[in-house]
Amino acid sequence: MEFLGLKLTSTKQFPDKASIEFVLDTANKMEPYASGKKYTEVLKDKVIATLFYEPSTRTKLSFQSAALRLGAKIISETGIQFSSLYKGESIEDTMRMVEHYADLVIMRHPEKGSADIACSALTRPFINAGDGHGQHPTQALLDMYTIRKEKGKIDKLKIALVGDLKFGRTVHSLCYLLKFYDSELIFVSPDELKMPEKVTEELKKNKVKFSEVNSLDAVLPVADVIYMTRVQEERFENRDDYLKLKDSFILTAELLKKAKKDVTIMHPLPRLKEIDVSVDAHPGAAYFRQAGNGIPLRMALIAMLLGREKMI
Repeated sequence: MEFLGLKLTSTKQFPDKASIEFVLDTANKMEPYASGKKYTEVLKDKVIATLFYEPSTRTKLSFQSAALRLGAKIISETGIQFSSLYKGESIEDTMRMVEHYADLVIMRHPEKGSADIACSALTRPFINAGDGHGQHPTQALLDMYTIRKEKGKIDKLKIALVGDLKFGRTVHSLCYLLKFYDSELIFVSPDELKMPEKVTEELKKNKVKFSEVNSLDAVLPVADVIYMTRVQEERFENRDDYLKLKDSFILTAELLKKAKKDVTIMHPLPRLKEIDVSVDAHPGAAYFRQAGNGIPLRMALIAMLLGREKMI
């Protein structure tokens, strides 16, 4: 897989396990720079544009921190209401303009498919930082990186994905990477929020073992990784439907007594009630470490798309 100049819109672009492992290995090499123990200006001649038209804290800040730790300069835009998109400018015209200002473009947008639209008009490298309930490739890659760091491997694990599996772009993106690994997936959700058929069919095609249940208690004794997600109010057309489902699964310290002692608990954040604060003290509570892993992972991708990863 060629990363130089890549327009990364989806985890579906990864053709095999080797390409994923290459990104994870490169991220591992970035760790000293991500933590501030080492310093580099390998991208001191580059400008990165971060265009966030949908609310974001972790993704936006970690991308900007990653770029700065590589020595790049940043130009940014936050919120549609403060951009020319609010005036009616098309995404294509925005990209045709921005590529004159930056060497790499990172965009989050509330509309599914917006990343592909952007890339149709862009000649610069591009990273999709989330397009509605479509894809979130860098979140999925940092999730893979977190699993590998926490468990020492990704193969031969039982991974439970819990909560909003219908609208959750993070779990969709993650499944398209996990299909290359010998892991078992357990989908835990209400019937109304089940994993979409397009994802389960892809898993079947790749002979990935998976099951679907609607009880969190049932998976606690067997799961090596519990990946919690929030029910996303912003994806529902009917608020009553959201209110009915929003507290479907709540993980507590008391519930975790049924889990494996070395279980790893993950969440893409932000959390609402689905992980009680009592869980934070558990040694396997990895969700804040997971957020921190966005720095080396995104450093790796930015450097790779600009062809500078070997200079570090």
